[in-house]
Amino acid sequence: MTGGSGFIGSVTTRLLADQGHRVRVLVRPQSRRDHIRNAVDAFVEGSTEDRESHQGLLEGADALIHNAVNWGLIHDGRIAAHLDTNLVASIELFNLAASANIPVVFVSSVAVHHTMLPAWNGLIDHAHPTRPGGLYGACKAALESHLWALAASHDLHFTVIRPAAVYGIDPNLPRSIGAPIIEQVRSGSPFTRPGGGKFVHVDDVAAAIAAPLQREVPSGGIYHLADCYARWSDWAAMVCEITGVRVDIDTSSPPQPMNTFETDALAEVLGVTLDRGHEGIRGHLEELASRLP
Repeated sequence: MTGGSGFIGSVTTRLLADQGHRVRVLVRPQSRRDHIRNAVDAFVEGSTEDRESHQGLLEGADALIHNAVNWGLIHDGRIAAHLDTNLVASIELFNLAASANIPVVFVSSVAVHHTMLPAWNGLIDHAHPTRPGGLYGACKAALESHLWALAASHDLHFTVIRPAAVYGIDPNLPRSIGAPIIEQVRSGSPFTRPGGGKFVHVDDVAAAIAAPLQREVPSGGIYHLADCYARWSDWAAMVCEITGVRVDIDTSSPPQPMNTFETDALAEVLGVTLDRGHEGIRGHLEELASRLP
């Protein structure tokens, strides 16, 4: 697994270990690893862009889970470094896996979608073409395309997991979705953040990533993970109820999204049902508020 020490990766690593898998994780020398040490069979020091570490990661592996992404390069606008690290090096890793006949589970994102075509009537399924709106989504969409190419040229077996915004307790607590909202509400400041998004709990994402290693699934499967839609004002209202702090909240953003994602295949093929809804978000915020100083 790449990205095994991060938020999604650490939860997935622990789940895989609980299921009886031996997990080998690619980590940078400076990366934290104490939170997954008991779940990891072996650490390989390196990174996605460190091509010398690829072979050690894949040697003897039964599957590759590619979850790593260097967000900092995208955030800083370092385009050349981003393309080499997040795109080209990933393609080279996929090529090695294909040559060794190692199935791939790729953690993509619903960010491959931005412009939704009217013919889909607001229900976006795996057949909708990718129309990303930023560098991150464009990279994910490109990597999906290369997986299809390797399936054609090398008969690579692959699965694509496309989560929406993932919430849960991040090992780096302040990075958890909702932490800045809790901080703002506690300060008593009016909450005016517009918009919202589609959300999914990290445990459900981990279950979807692990599923292709547990059951027979068709190659080329694409699975959207979007449990519910919530406005940021909905998050703030929950925080007010949890903390007992009252602030003015701007609730003018539309309460429903223009588009939703089809998730039937997720339940039917991978056995993962998304049904936490807003109560899942509320439970997360209760735990997060209890942990934040």
